Amino acid sequence: MLALVVAVGTFFVFSQLLVLHSADGRIFDAEGAPSERVVIVLGASVLRSGQPSDMLADRLLTALDLYRAGKAEKFLLSGDHGKVDYDEVESMQKFLLEHEVPEEDIVLDHAGFDTFDSMARANKVFGLNEALVVSQSYHLPRAIYVAENNGLEVFGVSADRQNYVKIEYFKLREMLARVKAVLDVWLGSEPKFLGEEISI
Repeated sequence: MLALVVAVGTFFVFSQLLVLHSADGRIFDAEGAPSERVVIVLGASVLRSGQPSDMLADRLLTALDLYRAGKAEKFLLSGDHGKVDYDEVESMQKFLLEHEVPEEDIVLDHAGFDTFDSMARANKVFGLNEALVVSQSYHLPRAIYVAENNGLEVFGVSADRQNYVKIEYFKLREMLARVKAVLDVWLGSEPKFLGEEISI
């Protein structure tokens, strides 16, 4: 039993270090970010009103900053639309359209149920080899790690624009998610859905 506890603890620590190390030198603010043709915006919770949560709105605003600065030409919005009455992607698209982004510059991924699916599908379905990815800084190392292990070279752009409610809870949950990400990569997991390739 002791050996098992030690092994689990060791793998937990190893997973944290591996994922965090993958992001060394690859996370920027919007002003310092490099240019890529596509910026991936990862989904987050949507309010009952259909409006993006604070975190999601900040991701979209940060992606807008990149777009308006000429650092990205297209948006890939990837989020959870697993239920008829819950659609992160529609909320994200509506937000960008309200901010005068042309519809032809927005590409939707309704099967980005989690970070692994979003990043893997960006390469395997949407054919991306390089991109910017926007999320909060605590989340970006995992997105980068998953992307790099699915044939997609990304630079992370931090969307930390305010202090978030429950941020400490999210950071703790993220530590467990990093372990799952390492297991997904090592086990050769695939996204829940693939489908036909869609060119951006």
